[in-house]
Amino acid sequence: MGQASGESAKTRRLAEVAKKVGVSEATVSRVLNERPGVSDATRAAVLTALDVLGYERPTQLRGERARLVGLVLPELGNPIFPALAEVIGGALAQRGFTPVLCTRTAGGLSEADYVDMLVDQHVSGMVFAGGHYAEADSPHEHYVRLMELGLPVVLVNAAVPELAFPQVSTDDAVAVEQAFTHLTSLGHERIALLLGPEDHIPSQRKLAAFKAASAARGLEVPDGAVRHAMFSLEGGHSVTSRIIEAGHTAVICASDVLALGAIRAVRRAGLSAPEDLSVVGFDDSAFINCTHPPLTTVRQPIEAMGRAAVTMLVNQMERGSVPAEELLYEPELVVRGSTAPARTTTP
Repeated sequence: MGQASGESAKTRRLAEVAKKVGVSEATVSRVLNERPGVSDATRAAVLTALDVLGYERPTQLRGERARLVGLVLPELGNPIFPALAEVIGGALAQRGFTPVLCTRTAGGLSEADYVDMLVDQHVSGMVFAGGHYAEADSPHEHYVRLMELGLPVVLVNAAVPELAFPQVSTDDAVAVEQAFTHLTSLGHERIALLLGPEDHIPSQRKLAAFKAASAARGLEVPDGAVRHAMFSLEGGHSVTSRIIEAGHTAVICASDVLALGAIRAVRRAGLSAPEDLSVVGFDDSAFINCTHPPLTTVRQPIEAMGRAAVTMLVNQMERGSVPAEELLYEPELVVRGSTAPARTTTP
C-alpha cells in the first residue's frame, strides 16, 4: 500500500509540473531522469516549476541553480516597495528569471528565515530592498552566510560598510541638498529634518548632508531640529508635533510616509500645511500627488535603479563575481503644493 501511495504522489507531481510548464508528463519524466531528447529551455522550465511548486529536485539535480531570484522586501504597505518590485520583477522576467517575492510581516518569517528558504530552493540570486543591511544595529549573519556561499546578491540603497555586495542607491546627499535649496529659496531658515532610526545608514547620510548644507549657508542646526522616528505615518505624526512646538517653519522628511504623518500632525494642531509648516517628502510614491496638499518630494529613480539592480545581479551570475561597488543615482525634486514661502513675523 505504501508503494502504491508513493507511485500516486509521483504521478501527481508529474501531472502538476507538466501542467505548469505546458508539456507532457513524459517530457517531465525525461528531465527528472536526465534522459536525452529535451531542449535546454524546456529542461530549465521543468526544474523551475519543481522549485515553484515546492517539490524537491532529484538528488543528481540539486546542485544546479534554479532560474529563481528572491526579492526580499520589508513590507508592501509603503507604495515605494510594490513599485520597486514591479520594476525588478519585470526586468527579471525579460531575462528568463522568475521572481520570488518575500515580505516580512509581524509575527511572520524573518529576513533570515527567507534567506534560509531561498537558499534551500537553489535560487540563482537575491535582491534586497529596505532590509536589515541598512541598519547598523540589526543582525547581519544571514548576509555573511550569502557572502560565504558566493551567491549573487544586490542591495538597493545604502548598506553597512562591512557587507561587500554591489549596491544601487539614491544619492542621499543630493536629495537633501535639493530639498534644502528649495526651502531656503522660499525664505525658510528654521528647517527641521525628520529621519528614520538612528542606526539607519541612508538616514545617517541625509543627516551629514543636512549639516553640511546648513553650514554652507551659515545656518545653525539648533537642538531639536533633527528628529528620528520609525518609518510610519504614526512615527511622522508623533515627532512633528515637537517640531511644530520648537518653531520650525519647514521640515525635510526621509520618506513620503513620514511626510504624510507630518502633515497630519500639522492639521491635528489646528494649523495648515504649507502655510504654517512646509513639508518635503522623499520617494515620490504612487498617488502622492493626490494628497491634500499634493506633496513636494524628492523622487527616487526607481525604474533606473531597479533595472540596474537586475543587470548587476545577472552580471554576477555570468562572471562569477563583480566589484562590490555602489552605483549612485541622482534624485529629482518634484515641487507641488506642500511647500510655500516662509511666513514673515511682524513686530
